[in-house]
Amino acid sequence: MNLIHLRYFAELAHTGHYTRAAERLCITQPSLSHAISQLEEELGVALFEKSGRNTRLTCFGQQFLSCAESALQTLDEGVEALRQGARGAGLIRLGILRPLGIRFIPELVSSYLKARPELELKFTFDSGVTGQLLEGLEKNHYDLVFCSKPEREQDFRIAAAARQRLKLIVPADHPLAGRKAVRLKETLDYPYVYFSASSGLRPVLDHIFSKAGAVPSIAYEVQEDEVAAGLAAQGFGIAIVPEMELLEHLKIWAMDIDEPGIERNIYMVARGQGYMTPAVSQFWNYVESKGIALAAPVPNKEH
Repeated sequence: MNLIHLRYFAELAHTGHYTRAAERLCITQPSLSHAISQLEEELGVALFEKSGRNTRLTCFGQQFLSCAESALQTLDEGVEALRQGARGAGLIRLGILRPLGIRFIPELVSSYLKARPELELKFTFDSGVTGQLLEGLEKNHYDLVFCSKPEREQDFRIAAAARQRLKLIVPADHPLAGRKAVRLKETLDYPYVYFSASSGLRPVLDHIFSKAGAVPSIAYEVQEDEVAAGLAAQGFGIAIVPEMELLEHLKIWAMDIDEPGIERNIYMVARGQGYMTPAVSQFWNYVESKGIALAAPVPNKEH
């Protein structure tokens, strides 16, 4: 069924006059008459009947009008939604590391919404560890994720978005407590709460220890930053974690690590071959334009 014929039918139904309807549609009257005839032939019923110099709907025409207008309204709404989407409106589904949800991501999204007030934008937020987030991204559960650098870089599109300083944390009564900084080799006599293979921090820490020529003694393995910090506070071991606001509320001592490159980069990641909607693409470009920032810094103060 020709959608143009449906529009012609709806216009004639409301106008009730072939000549006026043709003028409003910017077509000739014979073209309108031919279109209505084709529609009636396809449906097998008469849709209009003469009423003096005008025309009016038959009972079949009245029945069909509500269906035609509903279909046209749905189509018009769909077309408008796509046009708005082409301008950058729509939904952006984010997967994020949990600590980033305290400050970094809310501030980033808030600044973007303020910069683009003309767009109808919605964000969804889900948190997890790097492995989970990348798996969800591959399954199209997210449009973008903010996580550690993927090991299979070639499968993804990535951009550095933020960095986190790393701190060594120990219980408040630990022998290392009170130090401003420590070298990794000075920590090797103490058991570590370390990160498991599914955590994006594991390859980061492995690289740091490898560069320092050190091997940590691992007592426990966990996935998340907050769990590592909580266990360290209760004496299960020492830990290296990103600088985060949670550290201000635990009974721990946080110190710098006196080794080069003690930080963790946070990356914005998209599917390598996946379609990126205008809304997602414009947000990606915005984050890239901001440049790499320090994520969730906390004051350097004693605990």
